[in-house]
Amino acid sequence: MDRDDRVETLSEAECLRLLGTVPLGRVVYTEHALPAVLPVAFRVAADGRLVLALRTGTRVARALDGTVAAFQVDDFDRAGRCGWSVLVHGRAEVVRDAGERDALRSGGLWPWVPEPGPEYVAICPELVSGRRILPDAVQSAPATAPVLPGRRTG
Repeated sequence: MDRDDRVETLSEAECLRLLGTVPLGRVVYTEHALPAVLPVAFRVAADGRLVLALRTGTRVARALDGTVAAFQVDDFDRAGRCGWSVLVHGRAEVVRDAGERDALRSGGLWPWVPEPGPEYVAICPELVSGRRILPDAVQSAPATAPVLPGRRTG
């Protein structure tokens, strides 16, 4: 059971910092009037935009171009039942500038399946939110065997 004291709301600055600590996230967009979610490689650009690496020729870039999309990243510790999640909403645009595309490619930003080559979509963060689930002190404390009177330990 999660308790409210284990849930921490993250500041926008902390959310933006955490975005740069993982290489994969999920873009949420609309396809054929239905919500769609796709895991993608991404990078936080120097100007703060999230640049997604997609496979060239897929419908995803066209579906995202000029729309409002959501992007979510997270990291968690299964054993400790703790972690964080960041959600970004913003306008998505296909990266059309050839110089910027070349720089992204040469900088190593590639989609999961690199063939037939990358296509890039940038999301400009407009709404940023996140939360961290803190470790449960009871669950994360190491179990120790009780010491019985008259017994030596070690």
